[in-house]
Amino acid sequence: MTDALPPLREVVARYGLDAKKALGQNFLFDLNLTGRIARAAGPLEGATIVEIGPGPGGLTRALLSHGAGRVIAIERDARCLPALADIAAQYPDRLVVVEGDALEVDVGALVAAHGLGGPARICANLPYNIATVLLTRWIEAEPWPGAIDRYVLMFQKEVALRIVATPRQRADYGRLGVLCGWRTRARIMFDVPPSAFTPPPKITSSVVELIPNPAPLACDGRLLARVAQAAFGQRRKMLRQSLKSLGGDAPALLAAAGIAETKRAEEVDVEGFVALARLLAERIATGA
Repeated sequence: MTDALPPLREVVARYGLDAKKALGQNFLFDLNLTGRIARAAGPLEGATIVEIGPGPGGLTRALLSHGAGRVIAIERDARCLPALADIAAQYPDRLVVVEGDALEVDVGALVAAHGLGGPARICANLPYNIATVLLTRWIEAEPWPGAIDRYVLMFQKEVALRIVATPRQRADYGRLGVLCGWRTRARIMFDVPPSAFTPPPKITSSVVELIPNPAPLACDGRLLARVAQAAFGQRRKMLRQSLKSLGGDAPALLAAAGIAETKRAEEVDVEGFVALARLLAERIATGA
């Protein structure tokens, strides 16, 4: 699907939108690819889509031309705003542009203010330099699952592999796999070669779908992240040693969770980490 707007390369040249490494920018000009990502986020009819870092608007245009009810685009780079304004004019009342840093924006509040009342999801070619931080914040947010019913996001492939990893993929399994496995069902949808971007990065990217689990195991997300960070921060060591940084008696904590103290982090599943986080919460609450 196409629109009456000029080719993206012309837009970039007109507004002088060279990609800035400091902002983690890599622009997508391939219409087949942006269309594929938009379709992956479907069905789009009546949906509100939040996009992070739209840049000159390649994916924005694809989402709108494929039928998104409304796109809320969060853009930090003021240079891109005129190009996004052109898209808004082409699609009246269907594109809301928010100038700001995605790390400081409340996505739920934006959906409440500008959404259409139907399904809401996040679809974005995330800036590489903030992608993991953003995802972690979304996963840990309360209440859960909140306004978002699905995430379709692009990451560096190595990050994507960590997102979907389980103890079966020990080399990639870590804090990110624990957090995403706790609250979502995550899968890699397809890979994107460096040649698809301008400028081309040195690595392959992957589009990942994360579907929120509406009833994850009860747990404090920040404590879960803390436990996982301690465990995987010294992943070659046994848990009785790596969990000492949490304070208190690590072997007793492991015993209470039913986890052998001689295990290493990559041998513990999400349920085991949740059990440890719950016990840590009890310890903190009682001052033990």
